[in-house]
Amino acid sequence: MSSSSAASGRHPIAEVAPLSLCAREPRVPADRLVAEMVPPPRFDSVRFDTYIPDPNQPSQTEAVRALSGFAAGLGGAHASGSGRKRWFQKKAAAPSGPRGIYLDGGYGVGKTHLLASLWHATPAAPEQKAFGTFVELTNLVGALGFQQTVRTLGGHRLLCIDEFELDDPGDTVLVSSLLSKLVGEGVALAATSNTLPGKLGEGRFAATDFMREIQGLSAHFKALRIDGEDYRHRGLPEAPAPYSEEQVTKAAYATDHASLDDFPHLLEHLAKVHPSRYGALTDGLGAVCLTDVTPVPDQSTALRLVVLADRLYDREVPVLASGVPFDRLFSEDMLNGGYRKKYFRAISRLTALARDAKGLVGE
Repeated sequence: MSSSSAASGRHPIAEVAPLSLCAREPRVPADRLVAEMVPPPRFDSVRFDTYIPDPNQPSQTEAVRALSGFAAGLGGAHASGSGRKRWFQKKAAAPSGPRGIYLDGGYGVGKTHLLASLWHATPAAPEQKAFGTFVELTNLVGALGFQQTVRTLGGHRLLCIDEFELDDPGDTVLVSSLLSKLVGEGVALAATSNTLPGKLGEGRFAATDFMREIQGLSAHFKALRIDGEDYRHRGLPEAPAPYSEEQVTKAAYATDHASLDDFPHLLEHLAKVHPSRYGALTDGLGAVCLTDVTPVPDQSTALRLVVLADRLYDREVPVLASGVPFDRLFSEDMLNGGYRKKYFRAISRLTALARDAKGLVGE
């Protein structure tokens, strides 16, 4: 290995061609979908004591205290008596206090950190608690069916839902119905949602919207307001300039377990793979290299790309690309439309992964 390669941590030119996402058609068994409902790798090690509250924001300290108490209160038997009802058993009394916690705050205040810490702190086996984004939960229902999802999650002690989507009425009704069933089975709930970037002075906190959307479930939730610096006031980070196709291809061949795909072909391939399998699509990847990145052509394609961006971000897979920068992926109409929160999130996450990929390119 040359001294320059050693210094950058890169590998010499590989003898085998890179992987291809377009060549992958994963088949994911239902038990894996459920088993993977845990905090993503970047939140494996977070705990309440690794959350550093801003001394100027007492609500952050209070949130840690309240969530720690909530977790401790979940240490007893399942609220419905382990999730299985027998005719000769007397139904266990429901625990006092709310069975749901909603973390209410803007971008960048550590809501996901706290939600993952709650999952880790809850005294139950991993298979008795689940953690996933709103999109992952709707994808699980799509893969298993509504009733099977209720049966699968009904014996859990806790379900954490990150990034509860308030901009999709159909999916919100679906998830609200699911949560009603799970509350009836004694499952404790915790959720976060994000307000939209760019809406200065307009509904910074979303608790009212959240409680309205879940309607009959609102009595089960206690809202914890978390103040702090708002992501929207910092703006989106500027996306790194794209590399040339030659640089991206060379890096793909020089990096262990990298994939190399033409971006338009990858978008076509995503339409053939259920979004619940996008995590499996990225199994074992050391980097994703994309050539000819262009603006996405339509909303359905854009929403699939958002899910892929989330899975790559969760797994901390760097993304190297040629073509247009990631902040030009979505049209102005998309960024001003009903799904704009998803698109801003995807831009932010892909930009972070693009910055992580800078070391893959030789000087």
